Amino acid sequence: MDVLLWGVLPYVTIAILVGGTVWRYRYDQFGWTTRSSQLYESRLLRIGSPLFHFGILVVVVGHVIGLVIPQGWTSTVGLSETAYHVQAVTLGTIAGIATMVGVAILIYRRRTTGPVFMATTRNDKGMYVVLVAAIVVGLATTLLGAGVVGEEHNYRETVSPWFRSIFVFQPDIEAMSEAPFTFQLHTLIGMLLFAIWPFTRLVHAFTAPLPYLFRPYVVYRSRTPGPATRAPRRGWERVGS
Repeated sequence: MDVLLWGVLPYVTIAILVGGTVWRYRYDQFGWTTRSSQLYESRLLRIGSPLFHFGILVVVVGHVIGLVIPQGWTSTVGLSETAYHVQAVTLGTIAGIATMVGVAILIYRRRTTGPVFMATTRNDKGMYVVLVAAIVVGLATTLLGAGVVGEEHNYRETVSPWFRSIFVFQPDIEAMSEAPFTFQLHTLIGMLLFAIWPFTRLVHAFTAPLPYLFRPYVVYRSRTPGPATRAPRRGWERVGS
């Protein structure tokens, strides 16, 4: 079972994630969207969306640092294990709570706002279940790793080596099998989330509107004549393309 869960399943997840994303981009580009519902309700959205997105961004950065950067590297630059865990638990807990509150507001909004609820598909409901499960169990593992709940566990000696070993095609199954159950559960839910990612609205996270940062200014002209806001310049002025 350990070989199946920690040696085979990760590669199945990666194959579905990559293959599903390529398929979605080729055959469903018009569906590559969050299906925004801001027109139906904006008050709760203005609160829940920033909480969720900024919170999940910090969570992702924390996962990358904790899983990708070896423990020896942080020790080499002078960051002790105690200092690392204090900042990781503090930021992780704050970000996790913000993410949880944000997604709770978004779910409440989706359930109580008629037009938004009518636009919610079964796909969306399933995605929310997996997403919330990943956040809740993630918070539990954060508290467990710090020893706040249960026995303290240093995941950088079990989960992190296993995660890095996947990408060199030598999965350290034994390391992951020694991790506590909550860490294993969080990992399994995470793999499920990534497996369904390309087929849900979460796929929009792979689309970064970078050209928007460099596009020309949009020129607005009033329909009614009025005083000029500045003196006209000689020659042609660029209006964009």
